[in-house]
Amino acid sequence: MQSKDRLRKKYFIIRKKKYFDIKPSFFYPLIELIKKKHKKKNVNLSSYYPASFEVNILKLFDLNAMGKIKIFLPVITGKNSMHFYKWEKHDVLQVNKFGMLEPFKSFKNIIPNVMLIPLLAYDNKNNRLGYGGGFYDRYLKKYLKTYNNILTIGIAFSFQKHHKLPVSNNDVKLDYILTEKGIV
Repeated sequence: MQSKDRLRKKYFIIRKKKYFDIKPSFFYPLIELIKKKHKKKNVNLSSYYPASFEVNILKLFDLNAMGKIKIFLPVITGKNSMHFYKWEKHDVLQVNKFGMLEPFKSFKNIIPNVMLIPLLAYDNKNNRLGYGGGFYDRYLKKYLKTYNNILTIGIAFSFQKHHKLPVSNNDVKLDYILTEKGIV
């Protein structure tokens, strides 16, 4: 089995070569899943600002169905942690120490009940290969114990699927993966 570092390099190159622009309809299965899982509840949706050939998640916010959903983006807070702060599509963002765009810290961070999570690769068991910082895994390990209703959805292209990813005790399996082929 290949090491995580080798797989990260491999899938970053693949994603860069095979990247394609998506239409907002890419997210229709996601909207249906959120409606099904959170029928009358308020939805606090954590997203991410796309970079490095990630699926352009911003297209999701062009859909009328997003009207009542509150959006939150991650902010790196300290050496090894992150929190989520409210964001609206045209809000100004700042560049963090990793070169990623994030909102300015507001007064209150939120624990989302739906999380859209970027990834480099995924497998049949919904394991996720991230970027190696462990931010999402640490966050989920911390908050899934208390808030067990957090719905986790990896966002990827279907070509990012790997047959079997190496997994450690620190890795958190996702509930679903969304690709251009639908919900996996």
